[in-house]
Amino acid sequence: MRAVVQNDKNRSSCGARVRGGIAVLAVAAVASGCAQDGGQEVRPAAGQPRLKSSEARALDSYATKLRTAYAARARAARYWGLKQVPLTAPPPPLHKPHITARRGFEVDDQEELGLPPVFTTVPTRQKVVFLTIDDGAEKDRAFLRMMNQLKIPYSAFLSNFLVKDDYAYFRDMQSKGVTLNNHTLTHPYLPGLSYARQKHEICGMQEIMKRQFGKAPTVFRPPFGNYNHDTLRAAKSCGIRYAPIWDEEVFVDHWEYREDDRDLHPGDIVLTHFRGRAEWKGTMVDDMRRFLNKVTAEGYAVARLEDYL
Repeated sequence: MRAVVQNDKNRSSCGARVRGGIAVLAVAAVASGCAQDGGQEVRPAAGQPRLKSSEARALDSYATKLRTAYAARARAARYWGLKQVPLTAPPPPLHKPHITARRGFEVDDQEELGLPPVFTTVPTRQKVVFLTIDDGAEKDRAFLRMMNQLKIPYSAFLSNFLVKDDYAYFRDMQSKGVTLNNHTLTHPYLPGLSYARQKHEICGMQEIMKRQFGKAPTVFRPPFGNYNHDTLRAAKSCGIRYAPIWDEEVFVDHWEYREDDRDLHPGDIVLTHFRGRAEWKGTMVDDMRRFLNKVTAEGYAVARLEDYL
């Protein structure tokens, strides 16, 4: 299935020196954090312009924050049994990529009616992937701690019949920056329903999410990744703008792939589920360990899907 810090004669040169200094210090900060175990100090390159004391203090404070943040993530990575510290995603793009339906995933009059596109990958050259988690059956507090300590962004797609017994769990998740999206009321096979029933499933969940979580989302995932023309018409009528599905799916003990090359690609959307030992041979923490070890080893950072939409 498919879908940082930067280096400004007169007023502008001062800004350039600051930004350039930040870039060097940022690299030095992260490098020094990485070199702590080796015990070898990493120094900035020579030849940098002299900074005013106020600039120097600001840069030193910024570098200290970077080192502190990296050290905290490194400790968390060790605690949760990861092989490497997860990579930090670049800043969200200033100009959002143009999202269209994946070829072969369109429906009749897709563009003419402005229907939400179904896609498996976000168009980007950055080595980022997007983690999405479906339904809401398992409410694993250790998973929440793990993802919060590691600062890993993800998007949740919720079905009401599975989350209604513990809305507070998902409010806690939302308070930590996670976007909660629509996955219908009862997780049915939507193409088997009439337009009216599909609209009830999607709009009904919109109403519940607004009531329980403060806002109705603009992102929706059809259950099982199955949809038809009526699904997307109904979704649009409910305020949905995007209908992402996925390019890879990770389980606690294996991965599954949509593409024949069985590999990750920049911008891929990865699916997993809120599951535990009742259905899997492991926990959500085990699932995330498998996911993070693979994406980090292949040089990918995890970014927030909604930042690119």
